[in-house]
Amino acid sequence: MHTTGTTRPTILLILLLMLFSAGRTATAAPNLDVEQLSCRQGGFFVTTVSDVPTPPSLWFNGTAYTMFPQENGSYRALVPVEALLKPGSYAIMARHGEWQEKIPVKVIEDPRPVQEVWLDKKTSGLRATREEKMLVKEALQTVSSGKLWNGRFSRPAKGRISSPFGVKRSYNGAPVSSYHKGIDIAAPLDTPVYSPAAGKVILTGYAEDLFHIHGNSVILDHGQGLLSVYLHLNSITVKPDDIVSKGDIIGHMGSTGISTGSHLHWGTYLYGTSVNPLLFEERAY
Repeated sequence: MHTTGTTRPTILLILLLMLFSAGRTATAAPNLDVEQLSCRQGGFFVTTVSDVPTPPSLWFNGTAYTMFPQENGSYRALVPVEALLKPGSYAIMARHGEWQEKIPVKVIEDPRPVQEVWLDKKTSGLRATREEKMLVKEALQTVSSGKLWNGRFSRPAKGRISSPFGVKRSYNGAPVSSYHKGIDIAAPLDTPVYSPAAGKVILTGYAEDLFHIHGNSVILDHGQGLLSVYLHLNSITVKPDDIVSKGDIIGHMGSTGISTGSHLHWGTYLYGTSVNPLLFEERAY
């Protein structure tokens, strides 16, 4: 008997090969992207990994950072560069299963002057309580998955910047022992302080109780490793677990804790590391 055409086993084999080929074509390889390959001290790298089904692992300078899902299906982390990190060459590395990629980056010096701060006898004698240090440290290590903020941050209070981010601090003529982990906004007592973006109140502290250094304080969690702090307030109008929107009043400016006059200390932190808060005013992340 004479037969024509392709036999059934051959047809099945061809179909299987076509399906396998289509599957391989549709699956893209993972990709690591760093928005800018250089960053000033006190800034951060915008790092994205795409085409992976679950969160990849990410490292910078020996520290692991959690990556968070974005609306486009990728995973992102805003990787902080500590203000005193030595300038030079570093790398950001990502891994997912057998895939691994490393991108060289550079940290650029952000030269800052030394600021002399003179405290009176009473203020210079203040010391942080053990509970104060523990509560603040614990709050600043908060890393929650939901992204609460949207768009650029607004300035939390009206006034002049009396001390910028990153300046080195000398107290009463002593050697430099720290740097300024935020910006100071000077204005009259009881000037309103607003939330610069949506967030959740995760800490309130009071000078009359435990917060001898920070004074009356509020810490907001904006999600995905980003937090903001508000120190030396005269009064606080929120409580822990409150959800605040951009523009909500969270307190009023004061001079509690270690302070030389009415002002607001405003700081932003990524994964517990302080970064320049003005960066979040300049553009949306």
